[in-house]
Amino acid sequence: MKLSTRGQYALHAMVFLAQKAQEGPQPLRTIAEAGLPEQYLEQLLGALRRGGLVTTIRGAAGGYQIARPLEEITVASILESTEGPLNLSECATDQACCPKSSACITRDVWLYLTDNINSLLQGITLQDVLHNKPYGVKEHQSYEPRLS
Repeated sequence: MKLSTRGQYALHAMVFLAQKAQEGPQPLRTIAEAGLPEQYLEQLLGALRRGGLVTTIRGAAGGYQIARPLEEITVASILESTEGPLNLSECATDQACCPKSSACITRDVWLYLTDNINSLLQGITLQDVLHNKPYGVKEHQSYEPRLS
């Protein structure tokens, strides 16, 4: 399982806008200069606008800006606006998709994991990301990528 670039770029763009919140609306080109493809970014910002997370200001000094207080915007809301709801298995949200789902032991695993991941994402706000808050864990563990 891997989060798509859509969700990754959306979070990156939201963090950029949060960092620039005191500077007013940011033009699309300025946001793209932070390392995001401009045409793709325009689509993502449209989805974030429809999700109520950013607003647009027209005109020469216009651009995009955060629509709500940072502590009200969660990573879950960003990802849902651009990726849709997170479901690890179709049967976690649609019991009718499988004739065995009502008696399936593994369905409970998918429900548990989906609920807990969504809960964790709901608990991380944009303000937490900006302040590098440890997101509910006692301490950060270093990550060393696997070499394949």
